[in-house]
Amino acid sequence: MNRVTGDAENAHSSSVESCPSLRDVHSINPTQLMARIESYEGREKKGISDVRRTFCLFVTFDLLFITLLWIIELNVKGGIETTLEKEVLQYDYSSSYFDIFLLAVFRFKVLILAYAMCRLRHWWAIAFTTAVTSAFLLAKVIISQLFSQGAFGYVLPIISFILAWIETWFLDFKVLPQEAEEENRFLIAQDASERAALLHPGALSDGQFYSPPESVAGSDEDSEEKQDSEKQVV
Repeated sequence: MNRVTGDAENAHSSSVESCPSLRDVHSINPTQLMARIESYEGREKKGISDVRRTFCLFVTFDLLFITLLWIIELNVKGGIETTLEKEVLQYDYSSSYFDIFLLAVFRFKVLILAYAMCRLRHWWAIAFTTAVTSAFLLAKVIISQLFSQGAFGYVLPIISFILAWIETWFLDFKVLPQEAEEENRFLIAQDASERAALLHPGALSDGQFYSPPESVAGSDEDSEEKQDSEKQVV
């Protein structure tokens, strides 16, 4: 008896321990998982994530801001037409700011092509543009005579250098990690939805329902009545 009661207690304890796991399994909500998967699929259909769109806007801001500073510099030197002809048609590496503007155009084209149109998920494009920008600006500051031309000799190279490195930081520490995290969440949610579909099958079809065979109604009562009538006759 002691052994039987001990086995019964062990079976009861094992069933109790198995209850939390079953509860965890049944706590999975397939509806919520499907809603989450649909939200991730909707983001994929948009073609570009919100953080990547912000990066592309900042790259556009880089081009527009450098263009604005260059136009201001042209006006300060005595008129746009005269200064534009001097800096573009009579280009001089040591005194012209036109190459800094072209450098901003170069960054804009490469980065928009790589990360907006081709949707690249690697850092090599931003590394290439930042390396070219840094090398060119350092060489121009060392070799040219920009510092002797007033405030714009400091402003344009420094602003261009800072914007290029901000773009690199934003892509490497914000865009790529966040997109990788969202992709991992999507894969986990998709895997969980597949497991939930196996654990929670759909409703049974009509063909799966069946009724037990009908029993003969009142058979026991008829036999009892027959026995009573026989006793009365006897």
